[in-house]
Amino acid sequence: MCLAVPGKVVAIDHQSDPLTGLVDFGGVQKQACLEYLPDVRVGEYVIVHVGFALQRLDEESARASLELFEQLGLLEEEFGDAWAQAAEQAGSGVPHTDGAGAREKSGSEAR
Repeated sequence: MCLAVPGKVVAIDHQSDPLTGLVDFGGVQKQACLEYLPDVRVGEYVIVHVGFALQRLDEESARASLELFEQLGLLEEEFGDAWAQAAEQAGSGVPHTDGAGAREKSGSEAR
């Protein structure tokens, strides 16, 4: 799943093209493109979808959304450890792909 997640802008790289910045999503920090919000400032909250900050959001709404996402386990799903998730998925018998993109076969498919 790919969510539009609220985050706080903690740094902006004004030298980058396109404009990018570091956004904090409840403790997880990721680079995001800020090109759609060129006048955004450090400390403001934005909604980020697939790496692009799309709109500003007030702090109260951002915190409420992050809290709800955390309670639902969506932050872990969106930002969690990909290797741990892959191992968990492999243990469940759900087919997955390796790093090269080749599909692995589950026990029933391998026979």
